Amino acid sequence: MANAKTLVKCSVSNCHYWGEQNLCRADEILIEIDKHAGNAFKEEYAEEMTEQGHHDYAGNSSATCCLTFKPNA
Repeated sequence: MANAKTLVKCSVSNCHYWGEQNLCRADEILIEIDKHAGNAFKEEYAEEMTEQGHHDYAGNSSATCCLTFKPNA
């Protein structure tokens, strides 16, 4: 029996592995704690509630909690 692939969603839209509907397309991911770790996310807003939606950009993997991050070319 084949293992089902876990769906991972990500908000770092300039990552090479970022796909439609914020789905990560990487075969494997490595996650580390980052500066967002202390934030208390108690609310969730749909993209239409903001001007362009919420999209984070990262210059390198140390700016994310995902060490698999690779910037788009």
